[in-house]
Amino acid sequence: MAGNRNELVASLRRNYQAATLDISDVTSDPLKQFDIWFKNALDSDLIEPNAMILSTVSSEMVPSVRTVLLKGFDSEGFTFFTNYESQKGREIEANPNVSLLFLWLELERQVRVNGKAIRIPEAESYAYFKSRPADSRIGAWASRQSTRVPGRTYLEAKFAEYKKKFGDTEIPLPPFWGGYKVIPERIEFWQGRPNRLHDRILYTKNENGWKIDRLSP
Repeated sequence: MAGNRNELVASLRRNYQAATLDISDVTSDPLKQFDIWFKNALDSDLIEPNAMILSTVSSEMVPSVRTVLLKGFDSEGFTFFTNYESQKGREIEANPNVSLLFLWLELERQVRVNGKAIRIPEAESYAYFKSRPADSRIGAWASRQSTRVPGRTYLEAKFAEYKKKFGDTEIPLPPFWGGYKVIPERIEFWQGRPNRLHDRILYTKNENGWKIDRLSP
């Protein structure tokens, strides 16, 4: 059975031909180029267009990946929110070098980001926290992210406990919760092309701004 399945997996392939990408097509600023592509993703009604894969590396140099949601970007970088005491939070504090991957398969596109994650100011974290639904804010208090729990009922009991505690009062920002901004040093835009001759445009940060190169697929 495994042999037949592996043959099937090996035979899976798609010839990408939705669009092209060249240095002459992109802006001089990768964040402006990302804005263009992100708008394309929004206009295409993709599921969770702001989903991004975040890779971190522990102090023991062990990599970990997970999907988080982009909650903002500007000329400086990309922002997401998390529990600072989670595995990702602890690893970022030990080693701020991270990578992001946006995968928009329907558009046959990827964006890869390498940079450093820094905490955003608490006031910015609180402003976003207040914008979340009340139950999501309570969930942030109830979940000690990445810690082991005995079962689902434990989580639900914790949620009920904090819901009763806060009642109709303002839900404060947990001291262990907030945002990171990834300050990019390299950003690559990938456009699928036929015959695996994909288009790859790389921006690399230097003292003069951004250097733009085309990479071999």
